[in-house]
Amino acid sequence: MKTISIPFSPSAPPLSPLRLAFYSNNSLRFPPKSPALRVSADHYRIEVRRVSYRPPRTQHNLLSEVSFSLPEKSFGLIFGRSGSGKTTLLQLLAGLSKPTSGSINIQRYGNDGNPNGPPETLSPERVGIVFQFPERYFLADTVLEEVTFGWPRQKADLALREQLALKLQFAINSVGLNTISLEEDPHSLSGGFKRRLALAIQLVQMPDLLLLDEPLAGLDWKARADVVKLLKHLKKKLTLLVVSHDLKELSGLVDLSWKMEMGGMLKEEPLPI
Repeated sequence: MKTISIPFSPSAPPLSPLRLAFYSNNSLRFPPKSPALRVSADHYRIEVRRVSYRPPRTQHNLLSEVSFSLPEKSFGLIFGRSGSGKTTLLQLLAGLSKPTSGSINIQRYGNDGNPNGPPETLSPERVGIVFQFPERYFLADTVLEEVTFGWPRQKADLALREQLALKLQFAINSVGLNTISLEEDPHSLSGGFKRRLALAIQLVQMPDLLLLDEPLAGLDWKARADVVKLLKHLKKKLTLLVVSHDLKELSGLVDLSWKMEMGGMLKEEPLPI
């Protein structure tokens, strides 16, 4: 078995990935020690309350008093006409823009159904977002470097190395990238595997909420079916909020759905299929 060791050094190359793993037959093997990364006896809901958004130096709202609640480990879908504000809402949830008014919180509840403390602001570090056509933004030369692109390059102790290795294991296994070589060029992957890689890049951060903007766009029928199957698997582990026009293909996964009206008004509504 060949051991790959990457030093934690300020002089490491810019894309040199942080790894704690053994590489054999194109698959990663991780340390036997597997402490839970996050343990919680309660559950949470993402709660958006009366959120409006008006871009700076403009007179019109793109979103108007949007409110909804999304339970933990559920699949929410937002549909509506192009230009109605769906992607703008995802950007606010991801912390890429700030609401003009309203709140975006994560509220934890105890087993009795009562709030477990005050709501917390949903910070960007707890949200992952995969934009439409995410493969256009790949930067690295290998799959592994792409997934670990934002990891620290400084020296780290064993505990941090093990934690990062476990996060990498979770991301790779969750999206099925353990079936290919992690040394492959991301741009050489099929459309379906490029979407898997885009998901892994976000999952390595262990987000509380994963946002997807048109996850089936531009894929052939086989890749679309593969991504739907993957989302069905991820739904068991994560809270997902999806913007899509592909309602029929995703309908079997949806727990809650909302329609975004022109003018940025959101209302809960069954899928029109």
